[in-house]
Amino acid sequence: MLLQQIVNGLALGAVYALIALGYTMVYGILELINFAHGEIYMIGAYLGILLLTFFTTVGLTQNHLALSLFLVFIGSAVYCAGYGLTLERVAYRPLRHANRLSPLISAIGMSIFLQNYVMLAQGSTDKVFPHVLTSEPIILLGVPVSPLQIFIILTSILLMTGLHLFVKKTRLGKAMRATAQDKRMAGLVGVDINRVIAITFVIGSVLAAAAGVMVAIYYGLVNFFIGYVAGIKAFTAAVLGGIGNIPGAMLGGFILGLVESLGASYISSEYKDVFAFLILIVVLILRPSGLLGEKISEKV
Repeated sequence: MLLQQIVNGLALGAVYALIALGYTMVYGILELINFAHGEIYMIGAYLGILLLTFFTTVGLTQNHLALSLFLVFIGSAVYCAGYGLTLERVAYRPLRHANRLSPLISAIGMSIFLQNYVMLAQGSTDKVFPHVLTSEPIILLGVPVSPLQIFIILTSILLMTGLHLFVKKTRLGKAMRATAQDKRMAGLVGVDINRVIAITFVIGSVLAAAAGVMVAIYYGLVNFFIGYVAGIKAFTAAVLGGIGNIPGAMLGGFILGLVESLGASYISSEYKDVFAFLILIVVLILRPSGLLGEKISEKV
């Protein structure tokens, strides 16, 4: 059913959009693709499982489900924020003025390191998420919709709206925009560049952690490799919307989710992961700047 697949696509696209925001924010300020960002999302999913399993064991989930989920999101966000901050300090800040290839290699290296670190720490088998939320569907416009899908879509929209308002309305958001436009001039007028960049990594990591927890709840299991696949797709969403453009990352995430869901339903589910890469190829050929990205003339 078309409406059912649209709902599925929106839920999936909301997750891609949250992860894509981390890519596009870092690129907008540093012009760096943080390929370890998908692993932050993966770590958030793992921590969500560990925390919710603990709360279920001690009985908190049965009596205070909303509080348990809130603590899971907060705990995962704080933990992943620490990882994001550490990545920026250890892997990227020392290479900020190095050859452009060096940070890219460092990002790929950190991605591989985190994958193997989690595999050794948690094992290579899938981790199962406790089923604590009702799976009874809600009928909307004649379409059965899972409460989890509604939760994911609404939570993602709330987080993305909060980020948009933060960047546009707050003093720190203005500092981030100034740094993205011209780091040297922003520094000359008193903006603490290192602080702004560190906070950008933290915000991106918090959003990735939220996406990881929601995916873990939705699918019920995670493994150490989910960050790689989701990271590539989220990067595709960021490129589709216009890398470095926050509204573009949101739009690209939802479009990618819809295309993947509809393609899997009406073409073939076996090629579900292929659609993301086809979109990436088409966008890079026809509109490299993305749907909402600005065309930049080449410097001679």
